Amino acid sequence: MTPNISLLVVTTSFQTLEQAQTIARQLVENRLAACVQIQQGLYSIYRWDGKICEENEVLLSAKTTAANWEEIRTFIHNNHPYDLPEIMAFTPIDYEQQYGKWIEAELESK
Repeated sequence: MTPNISLLVVTTSFQTLEQAQTIARQLVENRLAACVQIQQGLYSIYRWDGKICEENEVLLSAKTTAANWEEIRTFIHNNHPYDLPEIMAFTPIDYEQQYGKWIEAELESK
């Protein structure tokens, strides 16, 4: 049986752990995300302004619902230190229903 809550996992990366922690706390405090995980040890190679760049980064993954996409996207964009932050959302095909209900309940408590 496919769950009926439309969950999203929203990801973005930061230069420092402190930047990621600040945004993560704000997302949870503002009930834009029920849970945010932060993973250190990310190494990115990309092209920016015509140059190849290599940087250590920190990955943030926020658990939310599709109904919050615009609000969470706008919040991250407006509060992110990068000129062009990576903000992507993924929809899980399957997930544990009780976990989905918990996420939904946390976000509806605004």
